[in-house]
Amino acid sequence: MKKYNIKSSGLIWILLIFIAINGCKKDLNLVSQDSITDATFWKTAGDFKLAANNMYRGLDGFGSEDTESDIAFSFPNSVSNGNLQPSETSGQWTNSYNYIRSANNIIEKGAGNTDAEIKKYVAEAKFFRAWYYWKLFRIYGGVPLITRVLAADDPALFTPRSSRTETVDLILKDLSEASNDLPVQSDLSAPDIGRITKGAALALTSRVALFEGTWEKYRGDANAAKYLDAAILAAQGIINSGVYSLYSGSGPQSYRYLFIEAGDDSRESILDRRYARNIFGQDAPYAYDSDGYNPTRKMADLYLDKNGLPISSPGTVFKGYGTFVSEFQDRDPRMTMTMIVPGTLTNRVFFPVTKIANWPDQPQRNFNTGYILYKYMSEDPVANNSGRNGDASLFDFDRHLIRYAEVLLIYAEAVYEKNGFIGDNDLNISINKLRDRVNMPHLTNSFVNTNNLNMQAEIRRERTVELSLEGFRYDDLRRWKIAETELKADIKGIKIAGTEWAGKTPYSDPSYLTKVDANGFLIAETNRRFDAGKNYLQPLPTKEVAFYSANGKKLEQNPGW
Repeated sequence: MKKYNIKSSGLIWILLIFIAINGCKKDLNLVSQDSITDATFWKTAGDFKLAANNMYRGLDGFGSEDTESDIAFSFPNSVSNGNLQPSETSGQWTNSYNYIRSANNIIEKGAGNTDAEIKKYVAEAKFFRAWYYWKLFRIYGGVPLITRVLAADDPALFTPRSSRTETVDLILKDLSEASNDLPVQSDLSAPDIGRITKGAALALTSRVALFEGTWEKYRGDANAAKYLDAAILAAQGIINSGVYSLYSGSGPQSYRYLFIEAGDDSRESILDRRYARNIFGQDAPYAYDSDGYNPTRKMADLYLDKNGLPISSPGTVFKGYGTFVSEFQDRDPRMTMTMIVPGTLTNRVFFPVTKIANWPDQPQRNFNTGYILYKYMSEDPVANNSGRNGDASLFDFDRHLIRYAEVLLIYAEAVYEKNGFIGDNDLNISINKLRDRVNMPHLTNSFVNTNNLNMQAEIRRERTVELSLEGFRYDDLRRWKIAETELKADIKGIKIAGTEWAGKTPYSDPSYLTKVDANGFLIAETNRRFDAGKNYLQPLPTKEVAFYSANGKKLEQNPGW
């Protein structure tokens, strides 16, 4: 059973943190006899731990990952379809700066302290400051950098935006400093499993550095190599540490079970948003199922055939789209561990105990591409029914925010992007580890050359397939600078015309003939746009821009907005 003190602390520690962080100012020199203040708090490692707990609350939960891209679809999304408009406020902006303020407070209170335990929680704060600046940086670019706690009348409240380089360098600096005082994952005691570790700091370093290295490379910036080197070094450090490994505890189906209960606390997990039944749960299965969160045609076609060939390649054993199940046959096994083969009996929301045959035709669900999600679908009837009656606390498996598989993919991509080449030895310690888990043929230079493939395309394909529906695709399309092509394309689903689907309800309705493209594929959304002059970054909240302006300062808006 998972034990995690951050989960079980309850409302008491939230109230304590609020009082401690917002307590009396030092210059009053008053010590309350019956409440917690700055004068009585910040004395022990336990105090710092209590304060650090608060920052875990902002870690990403389950949602509609990748619907901002081209590989998942629920409803038209303004980010992915080019209809995003500036808004007055942004939860991402406000929440990130709130957590950054909390991190600054811990860092200030622990400055100069030599106690190893206190230094560990200060390191957690530095990690989280980097994490929340990363959440801002990835969508806005350079942002105002605040590295100390500000009073209401502090002129630094109107700090101007920093450059991309200044922002990403602060993130990487914080992570570097944090890693010096963070524990190794294998050294955590049972109650502390789930807390930030040295591995998490290195892994986030590799993610951020790869993002910026490729962003700059495809925009002609000379600093790209510096960040790609940092990504390689950080990923290499994790690989060589021997602390992490891919989850294999469920045999051939390990990839699927990694994302439900069986995968919790595995050695593949580097950072998770953790859940516990009857303590802190989520209604993700219900939301994924009843709201029609589905893979798209783009995602389905990315899976290789069982011999490692793209389905469009000569010699592929791909069986086409003619029957309900043909496109799922002889494919990369991750395909059928991510989406359900039509007609397969499974437990699902609404049917948590008795398995049902899955078809995209049930009126209580909106299967808008014709593909049915399998990833994240529990086999536990209690968890699978979570949310139906307003009780989300019964769903309890964790969301993997950083996992070892991503680190392997980062290493392979960064090596290739830095050198324009990757050797088979580097492929064997990275991508081919992922392929071994699902019994797919190795990716080698010989295979690529023999079959007229492109190594860069295959590395990117592997990343998209392995991390599908985990929230990476939007960032990947932008850093590769191909969003202006990929996001403008129609969102498509199953092939209807000329297949068995044409005879099955509701697709047998003649109205569906108006919803397919020239090749008979279902169109879920069309008329999508992407303005390369502005859509690579999102607009800053207009209320923040106006706040600066009203005080005679300037917060520069992103180009085109």
